[in-house]
Amino acid sequence: MLAKVIQLVKNIKNLSGDLQQLSNKIDTQKILQAQILSALNSNKESAILHQLQVAEFSVFSQWGDDGIIDFLAQYLEFEHKTFLEFGVENYAEANTRFLLMNRNWTGFVIDGSEKNISTIKNSELYWKHELTAACNFITKENINEIIKEHGFEQKIDLLHIDIDGNDYHIWEAIQCISPTLVIMEYNSIFGSDKPWTIPYNPQFERGKAHYSHLYCGASLLSLCDLANEKGYVFIGTNSAGNNAYFVKKGKEKNLQTYTCETGFVASKFRESRDENGQLNFLAGQNRLQLLKGLPILNTRSKQIEEI
Repeated sequence: MLAKVIQLVKNIKNLSGDLQQLSNKIDTQKILQAQILSALNSNKESAILHQLQVAEFSVFSQWGDDGIIDFLAQYLEFEHKTFLEFGVENYAEANTRFLLMNRNWTGFVIDGSEKNISTIKNSELYWKHELTAACNFITKENINEIIKEHGFEQKIDLLHIDIDGNDYHIWEAIQCISPTLVIMEYNSIFGSDKPWTIPYNPQFERGKAHYSHLYCGASLLSLCDLANEKGYVFIGTNSAGNNAYFVKKGKEKNLQTYTCETGFVASKFRESRDENGQLNFLAGQNRLQLLKGLPILNTRSKQIEEI
């Protein structure tokens, strides 16, 4: 009986190794295909400069952000070629992973789960590339110290914040880096004319804040206002309507810049939940109706309002 158990364990280990090899081969094929798309984007530069969405393709990103980021990584000027991305989970699906693997940038990723960070550190990716992974629940009180502690003060060229919550407040608090490119997730159900973000709560968790999972983040208008205050111009969004791109003023070269109104893209993905935690596929304004009466911070008046 013991011999059978030992053999079973060996078989499982062998299977795990085979699956990892298969996964690595799939990643290699995806990257090779993306490199072809990247080369094709070089021939579409004028169109992409006018509208970032023309550059879209997906390798490890959920939407088409890999293509946009890859184009900007070649087009803009970066001193350190170093990125920081928050809320990466186990990094299997992330907007900077293609940049790390294809362009060999240096990376710093942060997630609040010890399990996720352990998975990253134990992956082949971690020794093959200059990647730092840290487990932290990010707040506006600790973010600058986390960056300094890991040696990235004034060394980040690309900042990507996607934590489904205090995104606006975290970017507002960051002072120890001045990246050339900032990518911010925005909540398009708040519309293009509302300067809104969720009120700051250092313990905020999207799933606990409201059963719908829609009560999170900030409007594009609030992020555009903050970007302007920090010295950035708005150069557009992805076609999914959830990631906005900002470039340091004076470094945008020939990229088209937009106002919030002209660059706004509404999301069409239907991720809202019902009170039982099941997807209910609400779309359009029906999503915002679900949040009626909840408190929201007006980032211009600095007053709490009701949705």
